[in-house]
Amino acid sequence: MTLIIHTIPAFQDNYLWLFHQSGERAAFVVDPGDAQPVLECLARHDLELAGILITHHHPDHTGGIKDLLAHFDAPVYGPNSAHIPQITQQVGEGDRITLAGARFSVLEIPGHTLDHIAYHAAPEDESPLVFCGDTLFSAGCGRLFEGSPEQMHQSLQKLAALPDTTQIYCAHEYTLSNLAFATAVEPDSKALQEKTAADTTKRQQGLPTVPSTLSIERETNPFLRCHLPTVVQAAMQHSACQLQSPAEVLREIRLWKDNF
Repeated sequence: MTLIIHTIPAFQDNYLWLFHQSGERAAFVVDPGDAQPVLECLARHDLELAGILITHHHPDHTGGIKDLLAHFDAPVYGPNSAHIPQITQQVGEGDRITLAGARFSVLEIPGHTLDHIAYHAAPEDESPLVFCGDTLFSAGCGRLFEGSPEQMHQSLQKLAALPDTTQIYCAHEYTLSNLAFATAVEPDSKALQEKTAADTTKRQQGLPTVPSTLSIERETNPFLRCHLPTVVQAAMQHSACQLQSPAEVLREIRLWKDNF
């Protein structure tokens, strides 16, 4: 059977992900910040909500839970977080859950928030995938609202250790602005030039730029490249500081991006 994943745009630039096995009506939604587009997608494809997955507590990822539960009696999977009282199935590092015929492993990836988790699966005969919320974006990473640069670096390295073919299902359409910043960090990167051209065309056609793949991110995402000389040099030049570790490099380029 094939895992079908529907892209649901929400708000200004969020993506909610709805997945199910082909031929099955039981569907699962990731980070439903808004219930209405989820309900519309379920109705359009004749699906029934069988579960909700949450990556972290921000309202644009959790705001639709209450309304969805008014329509469906479904479990809510998520981190051990006092900020998300609707969670019925707490999951953490190393936990495994089987949903829509796919076995998901939970990764704890703090940095953007302290309670942030991701859901990784490697369905048989299909590309592996990860729902990573706001930790890893295409060509970027989330702001450090609660965690430290060291935590974010460790979390990104945990995601970077997944297979090259892993599909990166992040929660926002930030790709073009992220690529503009990445190009400021590594202006001579041919991979960035090619990705910018391809993703600009997608957006002009009204198409999402995600999912990306981990192999592409390793080539184009500065936050996964903090150990490489080009990124280290750019960070030191911009900050006018000597930087001793990849986590320090990440700190500086995240600050740079915050004001870019």
